[in-house]
Amino acid sequence: MAAALYSKFARVWIPDAVEVWRSAELTKDYSPGDAALQLQLEDGSELEYKLNPKDNTLPPLRNPDILVGENDLTALSYLHEPAVLHNLRVRFIDSKLIYTYCGIILVAINPYESLPIYGEDIISAYSGQNMGDMDPHIFAVAEEAYKQMARDERNQSIIVSGESGAGKTVSAKYAMRYFATVSGSSTEASVEERILASSPIMEAIGNAKTTRNDNSSRFGKYIEIGFDRRYHIIGANMRTYLLEKSRVVFQASEERNYHIFYQLCASTHLPEFKALQLGSTDEFHYTNQGKSPVIDEVDDAQEMQTTRRAFSLLGIHERQQLDLFRILAAILQLGNVEVTGRGSGNCSVSAEDRHLTVFCELMMVSCESMAHWLCHKKLKTATETLNKPLAKTEAVDSRDALAKHIYARLFTWIVSQINKALRSSSMQHSFIGVLDIYGFETFEINSFEQFCINYANEKLQQQFNLHVFKLEQEEYMKEQIPWTLIDFYDNQPCINLIEAKMGVLDLLDEECMMPKGSDGSWAQKLYNTHLKKSAHFDKPRMSNKAFIIHHFADRVEYQCEGFLEKNKDTVNEEQINVLKSSEFAFLLELFQEEENAPGPTGTAASGRTKMARVGQSLREHKKSVGLQFRNSLNLLMDTLNATTPHYVRCIKPNDHKSPFMMDPSRAAQQLRACGVLETVRISAAGFPSRWTYQEFFIRYRVLMKQKDVLSDKKLTCQNVLEQLIQDSDKYKFGKTKIFFRAGQVAYLEKLRADKLRAACVQIQKTIRCWLSRKKYLRLRQATVTIQRYVRGQQARALCKSLRRTKAAVVIQKYQRMCAARRLYQRKRAATVLLQRLLRGHAARLRYRQLWYEQKVVVVQRCVRGWLARLRYRRTLQGLVYLQCCARRMLARRELKKLKIEARSVEHYKKLNVGMENKIMQLQRKVDDQHKENRELLERLIVVESSNVSELEKLHSQIEALQGVEEDARHLGDQVSTLEEELGLTREELERNRKMVEELNEKNDLLKSEKDELNKLIKEQGQQITDKLQKDHQELIEHLQTDLNEERSRYQNLLTEHLKLEELHADLLSEREAAAHMSKPGHIRTDSAYSSNESQYTHCSEFTGSEVSLQGQEEELQGAVDVALLLKLQRRVAELEQEKLNLQSEWDSREEQLQQDHAKELEECRRTLGAERDYEAQKRQELESDNKRLKKDLNELRMSLSLGKGSGRASPGAPAYKVLLEQLSSITEELEVRKEEVLLLRTQLVNLEAFKYKEAASEGDSGDTSRSPTLDLHELNEDGELWMVYEGLKETNRLLESQLQTERQDHAEELEALRAQLQALREERDQQQELLANTLKLPQDGRVHAALQHEISRLTRHNVDLMEQMDKQDKTIRKLKKQLKMYMKKVEESDQIQIDQPILDNRASEALSSVSIIRKERQCQGMLECRKEDESKLLRALITDLKPRGVAVNLIPGLPAYILFMCLRHADYTNNDQQVCTLLNSSINSIKNMLKKKGVDFETVSFWLANTCRLLHCLKQYSGEEAFTKHNTPQQNEQCLLNFDLAEYRQVLSDLIIQIYQQLIKCMESVLQPMIVAGMLEQETIPVVLGLKPTGLRKRTSSFPEESSYTLDSILKQLESFHSTLMQHGNDPNLVKQVVKQQFYFICAVTLNSLLLRKDMCSWSKGLQIRYNVSQLEEWLMDKGIQVGGVREMLEPLIQATKLLQVNKKTEEDAKAIATMCTALTATQIVKILNLYTPVNEFEERVSVSCMKAVQALLKDRQESPQLLMDSKTVFPITFPFNPSHVALESIQIPASLNINFLTSL
Repeated sequence: MAAALYSKFARVWIPDAVEVWRSAELTKDYSPGDAALQLQLEDGSELEYKLNPKDNTLPPLRNPDILVGENDLTALSYLHEPAVLHNLRVRFIDSKLIYTYCGIILVAINPYESLPIYGEDIISAYSGQNMGDMDPHIFAVAEEAYKQMARDERNQSIIVSGESGAGKTVSAKYAMRYFATVSGSSTEASVEERILASSPIMEAIGNAKTTRNDNSSRFGKYIEIGFDRRYHIIGANMRTYLLEKSRVVFQASEERNYHIFYQLCASTHLPEFKALQLGSTDEFHYTNQGKSPVIDEVDDAQEMQTTRRAFSLLGIHERQQLDLFRILAAILQLGNVEVTGRGSGNCSVSAEDRHLTVFCELMMVSCESMAHWLCHKKLKTATETLNKPLAKTEAVDSRDALAKHIYARLFTWIVSQINKALRSSSMQHSFIGVLDIYGFETFEINSFEQFCINYANEKLQQQFNLHVFKLEQEEYMKEQIPWTLIDFYDNQPCINLIEAKMGVLDLLDEECMMPKGSDGSWAQKLYNTHLKKSAHFDKPRMSNKAFIIHHFADRVEYQCEGFLEKNKDTVNEEQINVLKSSEFAFLLELFQEEENAPGPTGTAASGRTKMARVGQSLREHKKSVGLQFRNSLNLLMDTLNATTPHYVRCIKPNDHKSPFMMDPSRAAQQLRACGVLETVRISAAGFPSRWTYQEFFIRYRVLMKQKDVLSDKKLTCQNVLEQLIQDSDKYKFGKTKIFFRAGQVAYLEKLRADKLRAACVQIQKTIRCWLSRKKYLRLRQATVTIQRYVRGQQARALCKSLRRTKAAVVIQKYQRMCAARRLYQRKRAATVLLQRLLRGHAARLRYRQLWYEQKVVVVQRCVRGWLARLRYRRTLQGLVYLQCCARRMLARRELKKLKIEARSVEHYKKLNVGMENKIMQLQRKVDDQHKENRELLERLIVVESSNVSELEKLHSQIEALQGVEEDARHLGDQVSTLEEELGLTREELERNRKMVEELNEKNDLLKSEKDELNKLIKEQGQQITDKLQKDHQELIEHLQTDLNEERSRYQNLLTEHLKLEELHADLLSEREAAAHMSKPGHIRTDSAYSSNESQYTHCSEFTGSEVSLQGQEEELQGAVDVALLLKLQRRVAELEQEKLNLQSEWDSREEQLQQDHAKELEECRRTLGAERDYEAQKRQELESDNKRLKKDLNELRMSLSLGKGSGRASPGAPAYKVLLEQLSSITEELEVRKEEVLLLRTQLVNLEAFKYKEAASEGDSGDTSRSPTLDLHELNEDGELWMVYEGLKETNRLLESQLQTERQDHAEELEALRAQLQALREERDQQQELLANTLKLPQDGRVHAALQHEISRLTRHNVDLMEQMDKQDKTIRKLKKQLKMYMKKVEESDQIQIDQPILDNRASEALSSVSIIRKERQCQGMLECRKEDESKLLRALITDLKPRGVAVNLIPGLPAYILFMCLRHADYTNNDQQVCTLLNSSINSIKNMLKKKGVDFETVSFWLANTCRLLHCLKQYSGEEAFTKHNTPQQNEQCLLNFDLAEYRQVLSDLIIQIYQQLIKCMESVLQPMIVAGMLEQETIPVVLGLKPTGLRKRTSSFPEESSYTLDSILKQLESFHSTLMQHGNDPNLVKQVVKQQFYFICAVTLNSLLLRKDMCSWSKGLQIRYNVSQLEEWLMDKGIQVGGVREMLEPLIQATKLLQVNKKTEEDAKAIATMCTALTATQIVKILNLYTPVNEFEERVSVSCMKAVQALLKDRQESPQLLMDSKTVFPITFPFNPSHVALESIQIPASLNINFLTSL
């Protein structure tokens, strides 16, 4: 068979140095004896693979592609290392699946990326599922452990191991989260929260950065999660192992110390850390050795805040935290203490060393003592004690040992505090342990820590091997298969080498006790003892201080240097004593705990077994670390052996922390180290592939002949296997399964594929023949048809050609004529145009010539005049100049003569005579001369200005003439230009003609374009209209969605409220049960069951059996429950007392207010009396003034009349005017006085009216004829004011009433608008603030913030409603009191009338025999129920009523009709107490019924229908127009008369919502186990393409499988639900909502299971599921409820099935997928594509390009990243009004109800 498998095209794995294993394909068949294989690699290169000539071992075969990607590695046909690596790589890289089973191991690969597979929905999906039914997950392992603990009552352990950075801590955290979510916590604070709070603390003090991991755990821990008898978490306990203390004092390059030191240094700026005197990490020796103080993307200061919050959450208060940080700061200071000295015994530490001083200050110890004992040690002999100085190196080691010891004590103290916080006072029934421990480690230099870690892994591997061997043996024995011993690796010799007598640890302890023991001497002892004697021990060739141990995973070389020192872990006792002498209380507490510690330092603070107490600290220090670790490891192994283990192996895919990338060499190394490959080897040695007979028959039915198929499938499979596989050792038949050895399933798959391939060839041959013949016939028929049509076309073409020829001749004739006529007209028009232009041009030339000549004459005339004037002025100037010259000459001569005469005295004397006169004359002459000069100068200026203006005019005329000449020249040029233009114009005319033709053509085009645009505009208008309609529809849908969301929020809040009510009721019942247990025989009733019920509300009582049962349950309650009950009892009593106090205070306040009101009324009366007196006095004064003014007026009139008669005062006289002015002023004053008097009289009338009303209110009804207006005639003697008052009274009243009404309406409207505006503003501000705050939050937090806001808004609304209800209650009580007072007054008045004497005795005697008959109103459709019969009524209608009998025999909703008819009678009699009692009692009885029989679907459905009917009756007969318009006249007459039950309608609406949700829960609980089996697992279409050969071995420890369900089971159950709902009379709309909810639930559960099951994601399964969905759709069509959104609930599932069936290769396929899958989220689409697995070789996997294209197309979708659908979603329910057509008077009550005590009216 081997040679047959190694045939051509077979694929094998060959070793590779880089990829570990490479795939290759045989290009030639292998024959036995061949020395090499001819292979072709995947890159196309050829390779000759030489076989080993010794054993001729063939390379391992590769599994078929359909087997690749299995959930369980042991299900592979070929089980070996390359198959395991390839399967993990395909799942991890291609399918993005990080979990894989390997037998009982869960292999978890670190994705280095956050994945959405750990939410609450995933936990719910895995809860209750068997391991193997769903895809591998850490939740599946946790569920398996939890179920085994609950079923077998055996403790469980989950062992999580792996390298540093593989994800061990995260896996352990998710497992604990699963336990907390599934089981719940019985305490007030969740244990999960406290355990998670311990994680930041343990990471801070126990994790550090290494070269492989930035957050490497440097210790191991084992967490026991405790459960009580109900399997609820009650507490936890933590044990730690092997803390790496050496890291405190030394770090390698690129590594860090523990995180807490760097967090502390990063927080030095805080005020509380100022006293620690810290600085940067570079300043301290213990933090700067690694030269890597910073971790990327980690803020140490922020991490410090997280650590401090975790400390506070676990009960470590602020003071202790500061003390803890103080010790850590002291350790850093101690590392900087400098030791000086040379040689041996000469070292010293200065007492003034700053770091030593700070250390001593922080520790509160003596600086001198510490400085001394850092450099000395005490030696004790038999006779004396000596102080020996230390060498420098020894002093440094002593200092580091002290630092490590202090840190270890601090670490132990923190762990003990965490355990105290996690410890529970309740008794632990069982536990699940989670072990988070280091995996196998090997480095370039391995020391004592790696030795201990690998020793622990050897022990765990031994336990693992024994457990796997045991499970295999159990499986074989269960199936009754002959058991043969499987050879597996036993590492007991390696363990003996380490821990046995004279083993490595024993020799190490012995060497540590030697006075001069050293690492070298210990190495020699190891060589002498174990070299060549133990196969697991070896010595390196080039070293004498190292040794090699062959572990199960690998051979590791350990360096002996440092082993002795680390194993001793010695600390100077005197240094410890110095610390114990400290005044630091926290430090003393650490070392006090050390003395009282029950175990070694490196082990847990509390174990399951108590070790012997070591009394002295010295002995404790002398106990070696190796011995301590061995003891703690043995204790751990005892714990694990006492539990059922579950294994999680974490794999680190690469060292670069790249997401979804795998390094094959690193993965293979870890798989060997963690035991996965050993599990594979053990499985492969036996029968790894296991099939049930049914699965084998379905899969390999194609290999059977018809005659081989028998009725007994087991016998059929046996016969077929004997024929197919000749070697009977290759398979075994068990009771329920067939066991195959490795490779046999692949061989069977090869046979099946060959058979299918041959069948496919035969099918293809037949189909191709049929297709070819069909194609030929189709072509022949098409050819004949084409010929017929071609010949007809040719004839039609000839006829058309002839017609066109004749038409062309006619068209040419008319076209030529048209062209000639157009040419003639064009030439004629051009000639006329030219003539017109030429004649115009000649006329314009003649006109210009004449105009030019006229202008020339004018210019000549002006020039000649100007020249004549110019000559005249020149001549005149010359004459004047000659005259001036002559006169100047004569004046000079005269002057000369005068000068000569002036020299003589005689002449001087003559001249002096009359000189003064002459001077005066001369002066006058000079003035005159000056005046003339000025005038002449002005004239000269005027003349010059006129000359200048004339000169300018002449210049302008000259320039104009020059311009005319220039124009003339230009005109000459223009003549030639015009001639040229004439030619151009002709050309332009020709162009214009062509342009006109082009424009005509364009016009035609534009017309066509216009038509097209009009058409486009119409289309766009239609599109816009459609878009607007679509937007309107979307807006309506959005508003409807918002309304549904609002309803959903309200109903969710109502659900929470109901849960709290149920919890409160349970607590009350438990309290009453406790009271019954303490006082037997006394039954206590709850008098305050509900704050909304009246005093007649009935309270349920406990029977004796119920009391005893609840008493037994109460005995099981812990101390916490009793305390909680007592607290609730006290709180209820306080609330009741507070209610009574508030009621009494309200009554007293009301009485006080009435008294105050009476006092205020009396005081008002007195005030009004005083004001009335004052007004009367003022009125009298005004009347006297009025009389005086009238008197003055009369006197004035008389005086005026007398004056007029005497003639002394005429109308124009001043006295008359004065008098008129006085008269007018007096008249005005009189009018003012009249108005004041009128106002006062009006007030007086009001006072009298008020007085009259007071008198009437006091009961003086006999004097009704008295009127306050009777005495008004006396107010004025002459009656003038009375006339005015009577005239204006009615008008004023009317105006005042209208004005008052308008003012009141306006004020109310304005106030309402203001209030509404203010409310809108506040709401807007709140919404803006909420939006701003929400936008600041991340995406996951926005939904939470919106929900919180909605809850707060609804809470405020409820508070407002409660306040309004309280106000209404107060108003009702007040009205009731007033009504009682009025009733008393009426009774008193009636009594008075009775007591009056009889006036006519005869009349009374005559009428005494006549009785008055009260006329009763006709009241049909009412039932009278006495108060004492109410309990019997509720018992008969609700408690004892059988829904099945009522639904079959009576009309639907009969109990609701009966209750309403009783309510009608109570309303008719105006009995409010009976109305409240009936409604409250009915509601409470229905609630109690649902509480007792809430799981019975028929009961819930029945009361849902009756509660809805009662609500509709309350609406139908409420009298409101919106509800009564559908009533008959008789029904309108039967409406309620006295009470408005709108509030009770709301209470009934809430009750309907509660019943509806309970109904949904009942239906979902029934459908839940059917859905997956019926929709996914059942083969509805028998043997479509067979099952995939999974061979998955489910856990033998899982619960046995339940009875299988089919699709018919689901349909029958849905039919039962629907028929029951309709029989009970539920509204069709409500039934549709129920069906819609159930179809959503079916879709959600099915799709969620599909998304978590890789075996269901195939083409054939998609076909099966689509068929099942179509059956559900047919059921909807049969019921006529496929509309209204019911079918749309199945759309996600339908699209998922389509996604499984469509092509998934190209980018076009990706676009089709993105367009088709609109109801699925992007996460769901990608998940299904990743899970898609071909069942047959003919199917293909999803291509990488298609997957990337789909992700690119879906990345812009704005949707939730949640993977699963929320199956718990409940759509908001609406129950529209549905009036009843049943007449109340026609309802007949059957005698079977036993309610004969009701009276029909």
